[in-house]
Amino acid sequence: MVINMKNTSKKYLIFVTIGIVFIIISIPTIYKIIKNYNNKSYLVVEKRIKEAAKRCYSENKCKGKSITLKDLYKKKYLDIQVNPVTKKKYDENLIIKKSKDGFIVNVR
Repeated sequence: MVINMKNTSKKYLIFVTIGIVFIIISIPTIYKIIKNYNNKSYLVVEKRIKEAAKRCYSENKCKGKSITLKDLYKKKYLDIQVNPVTKKKYDENLIIKKSKDGFIVNVR
């Protein structure tokens, strides 16, 4: 039985090309999926903190233009918040500012 080297090298080239195309497509796609997931996770945490601050202000237990996470924890409006990406607790001194449009908090 004789193996034709031209056919073998063509098949090898086709498989390598398919593999490279797969890698070229999959790596940016996976990166984008992970990035979107992380961004949405941060938005969930931000929303949870903003809602707790809103309840605190609406019940007149919070005063002033800003409040910290520590205050929300003490007043039982919020459980301890964890960064969804790094899994570390947020600093209790994180400030939530009250503005005309709502509340501003940066958890990233």
